[in-house]
Amino acid sequence: MSADFAHGLVVGKFYPPHAGHHHLIDTAAARCARLSVVVAASTAESVPLALRAAWLREAHPQAGVTIAPVVDDVEIDYDDPEIWTAHVEVFRHALALAHGEVPAVDAVFSSEEYGPELARRFGAAHVGVDADRERFPVSGTMVRDHPVACWRWLSPAVRAHLARRVVVVGAESSGTTTLARDLAARYAARGGPWAQTRWVPEYGRTYCEEKLALARRRAKAAGLPEPWLDDLEWESAEFTVIAERQLLWEDAAARAGSPLLVCDTDAFATALWHERYLGTPGTVHPRARHDLWIHTSVEDVPFEQDGWRDGESVRHRMDSRFREELAARGLPHLVVSGSPDARLEQAVAAVDALIAGGWAFTPPL
Repeated sequence: MSADFAHGLVVGKFYPPHAGHHHLIDTAAARCARLSVVVAASTAESVPLALRAAWLREAHPQAGVTIAPVVDDVEIDYDDPEIWTAHVEVFRHALALAHGEVPAVDAVFSSEEYGPELARRFGAAHVGVDADRERFPVSGTMVRDHPVACWRWLSPAVRAHLARRVVVVGAESSGTTTLARDLAARYAARGGPWAQTRWVPEYGRTYCEEKLALARRRAKAAGLPEPWLDDLEWESAEFTVIAERQLLWEDAAARAGSPLLVCDTDAFATALWHERYLGTPGTVHPRARHDLWIHTSVEDVPFEQDGWRDGESVRHRMDSRFREELAARGLPHLVVSGSPDARLEQAVAAVDALIAGGWAFTPPL
């Protein structure tokens, strides 16, 4: 089927992109042989330009669609012809950077009131798309003001960026997994945008199990005694692998989840286990990003040996190290203690307060 237009244009801030934006771009792409999407972000805005462009490239991989990011710090005044001219020059610059020239524009697709004037200034036809927001009743302002209420209109990548990430950390046999699982279940039970609340299990445990199983197979093949966890030798690079895999699991869960993601351990905890097994502090992975740490105290929790754990003395030492490092790094955290139900209620109160604090977007230019 031949396209209606040779080259179409979509311009927006996409701060952040939502389902209405994606519908606009998909509609334009279906009617154009080529489509340029100018992402015009101000340096005053808190979502980086490169990130917005990356989100759109992921959401719109269609052939012929070009994402053209550009910084636009020109003020907004639709009644000022000179300001209009300045904006159009910025948009032309974006097209030149993306294509090596400024290609002729045959149609401007927009759901905004400024669409017809923008099309006129490019000498193009204007095509309005869902201008009354009936199909997708959402806007960038609505997302910035109330991300939770707009959650269903956000792409997986944007959800992963906005999800509040809460991590449960603590020494062995201190109830971290129980609390992480129960906390996620409590929020999922609220339904609505919270229904897909997930918890991310501890990859380090899986890694240890696989490492020990491999060591035992090798020992059996060599006719040697069966090794145990304390017999394993560790290298610093292994903790890097554990931290990387933990982040991959976390990001995958955040993309498919709710405004809250609960994590059973993180790269910060992995760095402390590096210290435990190698004697030197590990490096917290630079991509690690959490909003709240919940430290499960060893108090009121009897030690249970499941064949994998170090022992009671190590448990208390690691509990102290978690307390010390959370405080020393200035990380937002709380220590929960008491029965499992009491710990859960303490955690829920802290997470509710975190969510009530909202999401911080700087006002658009």
